[in-house]
Amino acid sequence: MAHPLMFDDADPVLARVRDLALALPDAAEKVSHGRPAFFTVKVFAYYGGSVKVDGEYQQHESSVMVLLDDDERAALLDDGRCYVPAYLGPAGWLGVDLDAGTDWAEIAELLDASYRRTAGPRRVARLDAATR
Repeated sequence: MAHPLMFDDADPVLARVRDLALALPDAAEKVSHGRPAFFTVKVFAYYGGSVKVDGEYQQHESSVMVLLDDDERAALLDDGRCYVPAYLGPAGWLGVDLDAGTDWAEIAELLDASYRRTAGPRRVARLDAATR
């Protein structure tokens, strides 16, 4: 049985995340487990997430989940916007809630960092060459 869609394709916050993620070399989008997932060979970001509290899932519909190195992740864990997502959290993923005051430059940096962990050396070299 397929997962139900857990997003609105017309969501303007998703549109911002989509623009940032798909600007990275060879990035593409697919729906995985009902959520938009951005990937090259491996997924580097998801739009939306959840946490399990007292046996119930609490949705973070307007958020982005990224895979960060341990130091960067640890630094963000105390930030009130951030959460450890269900299922992916133990593997190093971190969710960041997005709202009207979102610093989109920071979100672009987090997407970049996650992309660099998953995209492979040739794509990262292309990204570096494009930002010089």
